[in-house]
Amino acid sequence: MSWFAEYLWAPAALADHAAALIVAAPLIAAAAVAMAPNGRFAWVMTLATAGFCFWMALSLAGDIGRDGLVSYALGGWAPPMGIEFRADALNAMILLLIGMIAVLACIFSLPAVEREVRAEKRPLFYSAFLICLAGLLGMTITGDAFNLFVFLEISSISTYVLVALGASRDRRALPSAFNYLIMGTIGATFFVIGVGFLYAATGTLNMADIAARIAVMEENRAVHAGFAFIVVGLGLKAAMYPLHQWLPGAYAYAPSFVTVFLSATATKAAFYALVRFLFSVFNPQTFPFAETLLVWVLAPLAGIAIVACSFQAAFQTDVRRILAYSSVAQVGYMLLGVATGTALGLSAGMFHLLNHSLMKGALFMAIGGAALYAPCSKLTDLAGAGKKAPWTMSAFAVAGLSLIGFPLTAGFLSKWRLLEASLDVGWMWAVAIIGLASVLAAIYVGRVLEAAFFREAPEGGPDIREAPLLVLAPLWTLAIMNIWFGIDSSLPLGLAQAGADAVFSGVYALTGSAP
Repeated sequence: MSWFAEYLWAPAALADHAAALIVAAPLIAAAAVAMAPNGRFAWVMTLATAGFCFWMALSLAGDIGRDGLVSYALGGWAPPMGIEFRADALNAMILLLIGMIAVLACIFSLPAVEREVRAEKRPLFYSAFLICLAGLLGMTITGDAFNLFVFLEISSISTYVLVALGASRDRRALPSAFNYLIMGTIGATFFVIGVGFLYAATGTLNMADIAARIAVMEENRAVHAGFAFIVVGLGLKAAMYPLHQWLPGAYAYAPSFVTVFLSATATKAAFYALVRFLFSVFNPQTFPFAETLLVWVLAPLAGIAIVACSFQAAFQTDVRRILAYSSVAQVGYMLLGVATGTALGLSAGMFHLLNHSLMKGALFMAIGGAALYAPCSKLTDLAGAGKKAPWTMSAFAVAGLSLIGFPLTAGFLSKWRLLEASLDVGWMWAVAIIGLASVLAAIYVGRVLEAAFFREAPEGGPDIREAPLLVLAPLWTLAIMNIWFGIDSSLPLGLAQAGADAVFSGVYALTGSAP
Protein backbone atom coordinates (compact mmCIF):
# COMPACT_ATOMS: atom_id res chain seq x y z
CA MET A 1 0.00 0.00 0.00
CA SER A 2 3.04 2.29 0.10
CA TRP A 3 2.39 3.55 -3.44
CA PHE A 4 -1.02 4.91 -2.44
CA ALA A 5 0.42 6.52 0.70
CA GLU A 6 2.57 8.84 -1.40
CA TYR A 7 -0.44 10.89 -2.49
CA LEU A 8 -3.23 12.86 -0.80
CA TRP A 9 -6.05 11.61 -2.95
CA ALA A 10 -8.80 13.86 -1.56
CA PRO A 11 -9.11 17.07 0.47
CA ALA A 12 -9.30 16.58 4.23
CA ALA A 13 -13.01 17.46 4.37
CA LEU A 14 -13.75 14.41 2.22
CA ALA A 15 -10.88 12.15 3.27
CA ASP A 16 -11.88 12.32 6.96
CA HIS A 17 -15.29 10.87 6.09
CA ALA A 18 -14.36 8.71 3.09
CA ALA A 19 -15.31 5.51 4.92
CA ALA A 20 -18.90 6.72 5.31
CA LEU A 21 -19.16 8.60 2.01
CA ILE A 22 -18.17 5.58 -0.07
CA VAL A 23 -21.39 3.85 1.09
CA ALA A 24 -23.67 6.86 1.62
CA ALA A 25 -23.06 8.39 -1.83
CA PRO A 26 -24.54 5.54 -3.93
CA LEU A 27 -27.46 5.12 -1.50
CA ILE A 28 -28.36 8.82 -1.78
CA ALA A 29 -27.74 8.90 -5.52
CA ALA A 30 -29.97 5.84 -6.03
CA ALA A 31 -33.02 7.83 -4.89
CA ALA A 32 -32.15 10.72 -7.21
CA VAL A 33 -31.45 8.43 -10.17
CA ALA A 34 -34.83 6.72 -9.75
CA MET A 35 -36.48 10.11 -10.43
CA ALA A 36 -34.31 10.91 -13.47
CA PRO A 37 -36.31 12.03 -16.53
CA ASN A 38 -34.65 9.53 -18.89
CA GLY A 39 -32.06 6.77 -19.10
CA ARG A 40 -29.26 8.98 -20.44
CA PHE A 41 -29.51 11.40 -17.52
CA ALA A 42 -29.66 8.46 -15.10
CA TRP A 43 -26.51 7.03 -16.73
CA VAL A 44 -24.58 10.28 -16.26
CA MET A 45 -25.56 10.43 -12.57
CA THR A 46 -24.67 6.77 -12.07
CA LEU A 47 -21.27 7.14 -13.74
CA ALA A 48 -20.48 10.21 -11.64
CA THR A 49 -21.44 8.35 -8.45
CA ALA A 50 -19.32 5.33 -9.36
CA GLY A 51 -16.39 7.67 -10.07
CA PHE A 52 -16.85 9.31 -6.67
CA CYS A 53 -16.84 5.91 -4.94
CA PHE A 54 -13.59 4.99 -6.70
CA TRP A 55 -12.13 8.32 -5.61
CA MET A 56 -13.05 7.63 -1.99
CA ALA A 57 -11.54 4.13 -2.27
CA LEU A 58 -8.28 5.71 -3.42
CA SER A 59 -8.41 8.11 -0.47
CA LEU A 60 -8.94 5.24 1.97
CA ALA A 61 -6.07 3.29 0.40
CA GLY A 62 -3.80 6.29 0.92
CA ASP A 63 -4.82 6.61 4.58
CA ILE A 64 -4.28 2.89 5.15
CA GLY A 65 -0.88 3.07 3.46
CA ARG A 66 0.11 5.77 5.95
CA ASP A 67 -1.63 4.55 9.12
CA GLY A 68 -2.26 0.84 8.56
CA LEU A 69 -5.90 1.01 9.67
CA VAL A 70 -8.92 3.27 9.28
CA SER A 71 -11.63 3.12 11.96
CA TYR A 72 -14.75 5.26 11.51
CA ALA A 73 -17.31 5.33 14.33
CA LEU A 74 -20.77 6.04 12.91
CA GLY A 75 -22.82 8.54 14.88
CA GLY A 76 -19.94 9.20 17.25
CA TRP A 77 -20.54 5.93 19.11
CA ALA A 78 -17.13 4.38 19.75
CA PRO A 79 -16.70 0.68 18.95
CA PRO A 80 -17.42 -1.94 20.06
CA MET A 81 -20.69 -0.41 21.36
CA GLY A 82 -21.39 1.52 18.15
CA ILE A 83 -21.32 0.46 14.51
CA GLU A 84 -17.87 0.82 13.03
CA PHE A 85 -16.55 1.01 9.48
CA ARG A 86 -13.10 -0.55 9.65
CA ALA A 87 -10.58 -0.88 6.81
CA ASP A 88 -7.11 -2.34 6.51
CA ALA A 89 -5.03 -3.36 3.50
CA LEU A 90 -7.21 -6.42 2.84
CA ASN A 91 -10.54 -4.67 2.34
CA ALA A 92 -8.90 -1.56 0.83
CA MET A 93 -7.91 -3.87 -2.04
CA ILE A 94 -11.53 -5.00 -2.53
CA LEU A 95 -12.87 -1.43 -2.28
CA LEU A 96 -10.47 -0.33 -5.02
CA LEU A 97 -11.48 -3.28 -7.18
CA ILE A 98 -15.22 -2.68 -6.80
CA GLY A 99 -14.84 1.05 -7.42
CA MET A 100 -12.74 0.58 -10.56
CA ILE A 101 -14.99 -2.12 -12.03
CA ALA A 102 -18.08 0.00 -11.27
CA VAL A 103 -16.66 2.88 -13.33
CA LEU A 104 -15.66 0.67 -16.28
CA ALA A 105 -18.95 -1.25 -16.21
CA CYS A 106 -20.93 2.02 -16.12
CA ILE A 107 -19.14 3.27 -19.25
CA PHE A 108 -19.99 -0.01 -20.97
CA SER A 109 -23.58 0.13 -19.74
CA LEU A 110 -24.89 2.99 -21.92
CA PRO A 111 -25.08 1.11 -25.24
CA ALA A 112 -25.80 -2.23 -23.54
CA VAL A 113 -28.68 -1.02 -21.37
CA GLU A 114 -30.25 0.94 -24.25
CA ARG A 115 -30.53 -2.30 -26.21
CA GLU A 116 -31.52 -4.67 -23.41
CA VAL A 117 -33.71 -2.68 -20.99
CA ARG A 118 -36.92 -0.89 -21.92
CA ALA A 119 -36.71 2.93 -21.89
CA GLU A 120 -39.21 3.46 -19.07
CA LYS A 121 -37.28 1.09 -16.77
CA ARG A 122 -33.78 2.47 -17.28
CA PRO A 123 -33.73 5.04 -14.44
CA LEU A 124 -34.98 2.38 -12.00
CA PHE A 125 -32.44 -0.07 -13.43
CA TYR A 126 -29.56 2.31 -12.69
CA SER A 127 -31.04 3.04 -9.28
CA ALA A 128 -31.02 -0.68 -8.45
CA PHE A 129 -27.42 -0.90 -9.63
CA LEU A 130 -26.37 1.91 -7.25
CA ILE A 131 -28.12 0.16 -4.36
CA CYS A 132 -26.22 -3.02 -5.26
CA LEU A 133 -22.96 -1.03 -5.39
CA ALA A 134 -23.65 0.48 -1.95
CA GLY A 135 -24.37 -2.97 -0.54
CA LEU A 136 -21.13 -4.47 -1.87
CA LEU A 137 -19.04 -1.54 -0.62
CA GLY A 138 -20.83 -1.62 2.73
CA MET A 139 -20.27 -5.33 3.34
CA THR A 140 -16.60 -4.82 2.45
CA ILE A 141 -15.90 -1.93 4.82
CA THR A 142 -18.16 -2.64 7.78
CA GLY A 143 -16.61 -3.90 11.01
CA ASP A 144 -19.94 -5.08 12.46
CA ALA A 145 -21.15 -8.63 11.81
CA PHE A 146 -24.87 -7.81 11.77
CA ASN A 147 -24.23 -4.71 9.67
CA LEU A 148 -22.50 -7.01 7.17
CA PHE A 149 -25.69 -9.07 6.99
CA VAL A 150 -27.71 -5.89 6.30
CA PHE A 151 -25.44 -4.83 3.46
CA LEU A 152 -25.37 -8.39 2.15
CA GLU A 153 -29.14 -8.28 1.84
CA ILE A 154 -29.12 -4.79 0.32
CA SER A 155 -26.80 -5.96 -2.46
CA SER A 156 -28.64 -9.26 -2.91
CA ILE A 157 -32.18 -7.91 -3.18
CA SER A 158 -31.15 -5.33 -5.76
CA THR A 159 -29.24 -8.02 -7.67
CA TYR A 160 -32.33 -10.21 -7.93
CA VAL A 161 -34.12 -7.30 -9.61
CA LEU A 162 -31.22 -6.60 -11.95
CA VAL A 163 -31.03 -10.24 -13.06
CA ALA A 164 -34.80 -10.42 -13.61
CA LEU A 165 -34.68 -7.38 -15.92
CA GLY A 166 -32.85 -9.57 -18.40
CA ALA A 167 -36.26 -11.09 -19.22
CA SER A 168 -36.75 -8.55 -22.02
CA ARG A 169 -33.82 -10.29 -23.80
CA ASP A 170 -34.35 -13.86 -22.56
CA ARG A 171 -37.34 -15.05 -20.52
CA ARG A 172 -35.12 -17.56 -18.73
CA ALA A 173 -33.85 -14.62 -16.67
CA LEU A 174 -37.02 -14.83 -14.54
CA PRO A 175 -36.55 -18.41 -13.22
CA SER A 176 -32.83 -17.69 -12.88
CA ALA A 177 -33.58 -14.64 -10.71
CA PHE A 178 -36.05 -16.67 -8.66
CA ASN A 179 -33.49 -19.46 -8.17
CA TYR A 180 -30.92 -16.85 -7.14
CA LEU A 181 -33.44 -15.36 -4.70
CA ILE A 182 -34.16 -18.70 -3.04
CA MET A 183 -30.51 -19.70 -2.78
CA GLY A 184 -29.46 -16.22 -1.70
CA THR A 185 -32.10 -16.13 1.01
CA ILE A 186 -30.90 -19.48 2.34
CA GLY A 187 -27.32 -18.19 2.39
CA ALA A 188 -28.29 -14.98 4.19
CA THR A 189 -30.35 -16.97 6.70
CA PHE A 190 -27.44 -19.25 7.49
CA PHE A 191 -25.17 -16.25 7.93
CA VAL A 192 -27.47 -14.38 10.31
CA ILE A 193 -28.07 -17.56 12.36
CA GLY A 194 -24.28 -17.84 12.68
CA VAL A 195 -24.05 -14.22 13.81
CA GLY A 196 -26.75 -14.96 16.38
CA PHE A 197 -24.73 -17.84 17.81
CA LEU A 198 -21.65 -15.62 18.06
CA TYR A 199 -23.61 -12.87 19.78
CA ALA A 200 -25.03 -15.36 22.26
CA ALA A 201 -21.52 -16.60 23.06
CA THR A 202 -19.63 -13.28 23.10
CA GLY A 203 -22.22 -10.56 23.72
CA THR A 204 -20.87 -8.34 20.92
CA LEU A 205 -21.37 -7.80 17.17
CA ASN A 206 -18.15 -5.92 16.44
CA MET A 207 -15.98 -8.35 14.47
CA ALA A 208 -12.68 -7.26 16.01
CA ASP A 209 -14.26 -7.50 19.47
CA ILE A 210 -15.66 -10.97 18.69
CA ALA A 211 -12.15 -12.08 17.68
CA ALA A 212 -10.67 -10.72 20.92
CA ARG A 213 -13.25 -12.50 23.07
CA ILE A 214 -13.04 -15.81 21.21
CA ALA A 215 -9.27 -15.81 21.67
CA VAL A 216 -9.58 -15.98 25.48
CA MET A 217 -12.59 -18.33 25.63
CA GLU A 218 -12.63 -22.03 26.28
CA GLU A 219 -13.93 -24.38 23.58
CA ASN A 220 -17.55 -23.33 22.98
CA ARG A 221 -20.11 -25.23 20.91
CA ALA A 222 -22.10 -22.06 20.18
CA VAL A 223 -18.99 -20.52 18.63
CA HIS A 224 -18.37 -23.69 16.59
CA ALA A 225 -21.98 -23.69 15.38
CA GLY A 226 -21.82 -19.99 14.52
CA PHE A 227 -18.62 -20.54 12.59
CA ALA A 228 -20.16 -23.38 10.56
CA PHE A 229 -23.31 -21.40 9.72
CA ILE A 230 -21.27 -18.36 8.65
CA VAL A 231 -18.98 -20.39 6.39
CA VAL A 232 -21.95 -22.04 4.65
CA GLY A 233 -23.85 -18.75 4.30
CA LEU A 234 -20.93 -16.79 2.86
CA GLY A 235 -19.79 -19.79 0.84
CA LEU A 236 -23.16 -19.82 -0.92
CA LYS A 237 -22.90 -16.10 -1.67
CA ALA A 238 -19.35 -16.56 -2.99
CA ALA A 239 -20.47 -19.47 -5.25
CA MET A 240 -18.27 -21.95 -3.41
CA TYR A 241 -18.71 -25.50 -4.71
CA PRO A 242 -21.21 -27.20 -4.29
CA LEU A 243 -23.25 -24.11 -3.28
CA HIS A 244 -22.91 -22.50 -6.70
CA GLN A 245 -26.06 -23.66 -8.47
CA TRP A 246 -27.55 -20.16 -8.64
CA LEU A 247 -24.60 -18.71 -10.58
CA PRO A 248 -24.75 -20.22 -14.12
CA GLY A 249 -28.32 -19.10 -14.77
CA ALA A 250 -27.83 -15.67 -13.20
CA TYR A 251 -24.74 -14.96 -15.30
CA ALA A 252 -26.13 -16.44 -18.51
CA TYR A 253 -29.46 -14.60 -18.68
CA ALA A 254 -28.99 -11.31 -16.84
CA PRO A 255 -28.46 -8.11 -18.89
CA SER A 256 -24.88 -7.89 -20.18
CA PHE A 257 -24.02 -4.95 -17.92
CA VAL A 258 -25.23 -6.84 -14.86
CA THR A 259 -23.22 -9.95 -15.75
CA VAL A 260 -20.07 -7.86 -16.27
CA PHE A 261 -20.42 -6.14 -12.91
CA LEU A 262 -21.51 -9.17 -10.87
CA SER A 263 -18.90 -11.53 -12.29
CA ALA A 264 -16.14 -9.08 -11.37
CA THR A 265 -17.38 -7.91 -7.96
CA ALA A 266 -20.26 -9.74 -6.23
CA THR A 267 -18.61 -13.09 -5.55
CA LYS A 268 -15.37 -11.23 -4.76
CA ALA A 269 -17.01 -9.19 -1.98
CA ALA A 270 -18.58 -12.33 -0.50
CA PHE A 271 -15.25 -14.16 -0.77
CA TYR A 272 -13.55 -11.26 1.06
CA ALA A 273 -16.14 -11.54 3.86
CA LEU A 274 -15.44 -15.27 4.11
CA VAL A 275 -11.69 -14.61 4.34
CA ARG A 276 -12.27 -11.93 6.97
CA PHE A 277 -14.15 -14.35 9.20
CA LEU A 278 -11.74 -17.22 8.55
CA PHE A 279 -8.62 -15.27 9.47
CA SER A 280 -9.49 -12.10 11.40
CA VAL A 281 -12.42 -13.32 13.49
CA PHE A 282 -11.69 -17.07 13.74
CA ASN A 283 -7.90 -17.04 13.68
CA PRO A 284 -6.73 -20.58 12.76
CA GLN A 285 -3.71 -20.12 15.04
CA THR A 286 -5.92 -19.71 18.12
CA PHE A 287 -9.08 -21.46 16.89
CA PRO A 288 -8.24 -25.09 15.92
CA PHE A 289 -11.74 -25.67 14.56
CA ALA A 290 -10.97 -23.16 11.76
CA GLU A 291 -7.71 -24.88 10.85
CA THR A 292 -9.50 -28.23 10.64
CA LEU A 293 -12.13 -26.77 8.33
CA LEU A 294 -9.49 -25.21 6.06
CA VAL A 295 -7.52 -28.42 5.56
CA TRP A 296 -10.22 -31.10 5.61
CA VAL A 297 -13.26 -29.31 4.14
CA LEU A 298 -12.38 -26.22 2.13
CA ALA A 299 -9.22 -27.57 0.47
CA PRO A 300 -10.93 -30.73 -0.92
CA LEU A 301 -13.97 -28.70 -2.05
CA ALA A 302 -11.65 -26.25 -3.80
CA GLY A 303 -9.93 -29.09 -5.65
CA ILE A 304 -13.25 -30.64 -6.69
CA ALA A 305 -14.57 -27.25 -7.85
CA ILE A 306 -11.52 -26.58 -9.99
CA VAL A 307 -11.76 -29.89 -11.83
CA ALA A 308 -15.52 -30.54 -11.91
CA CYS A 309 -16.56 -27.04 -13.03
CA SER A 310 -13.76 -26.86 -15.59
CA PHE A 311 -15.13 -30.10 -17.07
CA GLN A 312 -18.65 -28.65 -17.05
CA ALA A 313 -17.42 -25.52 -18.81
CA ALA A 314 -15.70 -27.61 -21.47
CA PHE A 315 -19.01 -29.25 -22.46
CA GLN A 316 -21.22 -26.16 -22.60
CA THR A 317 -22.43 -24.70 -25.91
CA ASP A 318 -23.54 -21.31 -24.55
CA VAL A 319 -20.57 -18.95 -24.16
CA ARG A 320 -22.01 -17.25 -21.10
CA ARG A 321 -22.52 -20.58 -19.39
CA ILE A 322 -18.95 -21.57 -20.28
CA LEU A 323 -17.72 -18.45 -18.52
CA ALA A 324 -20.14 -18.95 -15.62
CA TYR A 325 -18.89 -22.46 -14.82
CA SER A 326 -15.37 -21.18 -15.29
CA SER A 327 -16.10 -18.58 -12.58
CA VAL A 328 -16.97 -21.31 -10.09
CA ALA A 329 -13.72 -23.10 -10.95
CA GLN A 330 -11.80 -19.86 -10.42
CA VAL A 331 -13.40 -19.44 -6.99
CA GLY A 332 -11.94 -22.88 -6.33
CA TYR A 333 -8.47 -21.54 -7.19
CA MET A 334 -8.89 -18.67 -4.72
CA LEU A 335 -10.20 -21.00 -2.04
CA LEU A 336 -7.29 -23.38 -2.59
CA GLY A 337 -4.83 -20.59 -1.77
CA VAL A 338 -6.79 -19.55 1.31
CA ALA A 339 -7.12 -23.17 2.52
CA THR A 340 -3.34 -23.48 2.90
CA GLY A 341 -3.73 -21.25 5.96
CA THR A 342 -0.45 -19.44 5.21
CA ALA A 343 0.34 -15.83 4.35
CA LEU A 344 1.77 -17.00 1.02
CA GLY A 345 -1.41 -18.93 0.21
CA LEU A 346 -3.70 -16.09 1.25
CA SER A 347 -1.78 -13.55 -0.84
CA ALA A 348 -1.86 -15.97 -3.82
CA GLY A 349 -5.62 -16.46 -3.44
CA MET A 350 -6.29 -12.72 -3.21
CA PHE A 351 -3.90 -12.05 -6.11
CA HIS A 352 -5.90 -14.50 -8.23
CA LEU A 353 -9.12 -12.81 -7.06
CA LEU A 354 -7.90 -9.48 -8.44
CA ASN A 355 -6.71 -11.00 -11.71
CA HIS A 356 -9.87 -13.05 -12.17
CA SER A 357 -11.96 -9.92 -11.80
CA LEU A 358 -10.02 -8.33 -14.67
CA MET A 359 -10.25 -11.48 -16.81
CA LYS A 360 -13.91 -12.21 -16.33
CA GLY A 361 -14.98 -8.58 -16.59
CA ALA A 362 -13.26 -8.36 -19.98
CA LEU A 363 -14.62 -11.71 -21.20
CA PHE A 364 -18.25 -10.93 -20.39
CA MET A 365 -17.83 -7.37 -21.70
CA ALA A 366 -16.52 -8.70 -25.02
CA ILE A 367 -19.43 -11.11 -25.38
CA GLY A 368 -21.87 -8.34 -24.45
CA GLY A 369 -20.27 -6.04 -27.02
CA ALA A 370 -20.49 -8.68 -29.74
CA ALA A 371 -24.17 -9.25 -28.93
CA LEU A 372 -25.19 -5.57 -29.02
CA TYR A 373 -26.72 -5.74 -32.48
CA ALA A 374 -27.87 -9.36 -32.59
CA PRO A 375 -28.21 -12.17 -30.02
CA CYS A 376 -25.11 -14.36 -30.17
CA SER A 377 -24.59 -16.42 -27.06
CA LYS A 378 -24.07 -19.82 -28.71
CA LEU A 379 -20.70 -21.01 -29.97
CA THR A 380 -22.18 -21.43 -33.44
CA ASP A 381 -23.35 -17.80 -33.37
CA LEU A 382 -19.77 -16.60 -32.91
CA ALA A 383 -18.47 -18.28 -36.07
CA GLY A 384 -16.46 -15.67 -37.96
CA ALA A 385 -16.86 -13.05 -35.22
CA GLY A 386 -13.10 -12.40 -35.26
CA LYS A 387 -13.38 -10.96 -38.77
CA LYS A 388 -16.58 -9.02 -38.14
CA ALA A 389 -15.49 -7.53 -34.79
CA PRO A 390 -11.69 -7.86 -34.64
CA TRP A 391 -11.09 -5.40 -31.78
CA THR A 392 -13.85 -6.86 -29.62
CA MET A 393 -12.85 -10.48 -30.10
CA SER A 394 -9.12 -9.72 -29.81
CA ALA A 395 -9.77 -8.34 -26.35
CA PHE A 396 -11.69 -11.55 -25.59
CA ALA A 397 -8.66 -13.54 -26.76
CA VAL A 398 -6.31 -11.60 -24.48
CA ALA A 399 -8.53 -12.16 -21.43
CA GLY A 400 -9.07 -15.79 -22.43
CA LEU A 401 -5.32 -16.43 -22.57
CA SER A 402 -5.02 -14.87 -19.13
CA LEU A 403 -7.75 -17.21 -17.88
CA ILE A 404 -5.80 -20.19 -19.24
CA GLY A 405 -2.64 -18.96 -17.54
CA PHE A 406 -0.63 -18.17 -20.66
CA PRO A 407 2.83 -16.67 -19.93
CA LEU A 408 3.06 -12.87 -19.89
CA THR A 409 -0.53 -12.57 -18.67
CA ALA A 410 -1.84 -11.81 -15.19
CA GLY A 411 -3.47 -15.23 -14.93
CA PHE A 412 -0.14 -16.97 -15.39
CA LEU A 413 1.45 -15.12 -12.47
CA SER A 414 -1.42 -15.74 -10.06
CA LYS A 415 -1.47 -19.45 -10.93
CA TRP A 416 2.29 -19.54 -10.43
CA ARG A 417 1.83 -18.03 -6.97
CA LEU A 418 -0.81 -20.66 -6.19
CA LEU A 419 1.63 -23.37 -7.26
CA GLU A 420 4.27 -21.91 -4.93
CA ALA A 421 1.79 -21.80 -2.04
CA SER A 422 0.75 -25.41 -2.66
CA LEU A 423 4.35 -26.61 -2.78
CA ASP A 424 5.10 -24.64 0.38
CA VAL A 425 2.67 -26.84 2.34
CA GLY A 426 3.52 -30.03 0.41
CA TRP A 427 0.23 -30.32 -1.50
CA MET A 428 1.38 -32.10 -4.65
CA TRP A 429 -2.22 -33.05 -5.40
CA ALA A 430 -3.05 -29.32 -5.66
CA VAL A 431 -0.20 -28.82 -8.13
CA ALA A 432 -1.61 -31.62 -10.30
CA ILE A 433 -5.12 -30.15 -10.13
CA ILE A 434 -3.94 -26.69 -11.17
CA GLY A 435 -2.11 -28.22 -14.13
CA LEU A 436 -5.11 -30.32 -15.20
CA ALA A 437 -7.54 -27.41 -14.86
CA SER A 438 -5.27 -25.18 -16.96
CA VAL A 439 -5.47 -27.78 -19.76
CA LEU A 440 -9.26 -27.83 -19.44
CA ALA A 441 -9.33 -24.02 -19.52
CA ALA A 442 -7.33 -24.14 -22.74
CA ILE A 443 -10.01 -26.47 -24.15
CA TYR A 444 -13.08 -24.39 -23.28
CA VAL A 445 -11.49 -21.03 -24.11
CA GLY A 446 -10.00 -22.58 -27.24
CA ARG A 447 -13.46 -23.66 -28.42
CA VAL A 448 -14.62 -20.03 -28.36
CA LEU A 449 -11.47 -18.74 -30.06
CA GLU A 450 -11.66 -21.47 -32.71
CA ALA A 451 -15.25 -20.50 -33.55
CA ALA A 452 -14.50 -16.77 -33.64
CA PHE A 453 -11.20 -16.79 -35.55
CA PHE A 454 -11.01 -20.05 -37.52
CA ARG A 455 -14.54 -20.57 -38.81
CA GLU A 456 -16.39 -18.78 -41.56
CA ALA A 457 -19.57 -16.93 -40.70
CA PRO A 458 -22.59 -18.95 -41.84
CA GLU A 459 -25.18 -17.58 -44.24
CA GLY A 460 -28.00 -15.91 -42.33
CA GLY A 461 -25.98 -15.84 -39.11
CA PRO A 462 -26.32 -13.12 -36.48
CA ASP A 463 -25.34 -9.59 -37.49
CA ILE A 464 -22.21 -9.26 -35.35
CA ARG A 465 -20.50 -5.87 -35.66
CA GLU A 466 -17.62 -4.08 -34.02
CA ALA A 467 -18.60 -2.76 -30.60
CA PRO A 468 -18.88 1.04 -30.18
CA LEU A 469 -16.18 3.12 -28.48
CA LEU A 470 -18.07 3.14 -25.14
CA VAL A 471 -17.63 -0.62 -25.08
CA LEU A 472 -14.14 -0.86 -26.56
CA ALA A 473 -12.64 1.73 -24.15
CA PRO A 474 -13.41 -0.13 -20.87
CA LEU A 475 -12.97 -3.51 -22.59
CA TRP A 476 -9.44 -2.75 -23.74
CA THR A 477 -8.63 -1.11 -20.42
CA LEU A 478 -9.26 -4.48 -18.77
CA ALA A 479 -7.49 -6.39 -21.56
CA ILE A 480 -4.38 -4.20 -21.31
CA MET A 481 -4.36 -4.62 -17.53
CA ASN A 482 -4.31 -8.39 -18.07
CA ILE A 483 -1.16 -7.97 -20.16
CA TRP A 484 0.48 -5.26 -18.06
CA PHE A 485 0.03 -7.12 -14.78
CA GLY A 486 1.46 -10.20 -16.47
CA ILE A 487 4.65 -8.24 -17.12
CA ASP A 488 4.75 -6.03 -14.02
CA SER A 489 2.62 -7.42 -11.21
CA SER A 490 3.96 -5.09 -8.52
CA LEU A 491 0.66 -3.25 -8.01
CA PRO A 492 -1.86 -6.15 -7.74
CA LEU A 493 0.60 -8.48 -6.04
CA GLY A 494 1.63 -5.70 -3.66
CA LEU A 495 -2.02 -5.14 -2.74
CA ALA A 496 -2.56 -8.88 -2.16
CA GLN A 497 0.59 -9.23 -0.07
CA ALA A 498 -0.27 -6.14 1.98
CA GLY A 499 -3.71 -7.61 2.63
CA ALA A 500 -2.28 -10.96 3.74
CA ASP A 501 0.31 -9.23 5.93
CA ALA A 502 -2.42 -7.14 7.56
CA VAL A 503 -4.39 -10.27 8.41
CA PHE A 504 -1.46 -12.24 9.81
CA SER A 505 0.00 -9.30 11.72
CA GLY A 506 -3.33 -8.68 13.48
CA VAL A 507 -3.73 -5.10 12.21
CA TYR A 508 -7.51 -5.55 12.11
CA ALA A 509 -7.65 -6.61 15.78
CA LEU A 510 -9.39 -4.43 18.36
CA THR A 511 -7.03 -2.17 20.28
CA GLY A 512 -6.67 -3.27 23.88
CA SER A 513 -7.43 -6.51 25.62
CA ALA A 514 -10.69 -8.39 25.56
CA PRO A 515 -13.05 -7.63 28.45
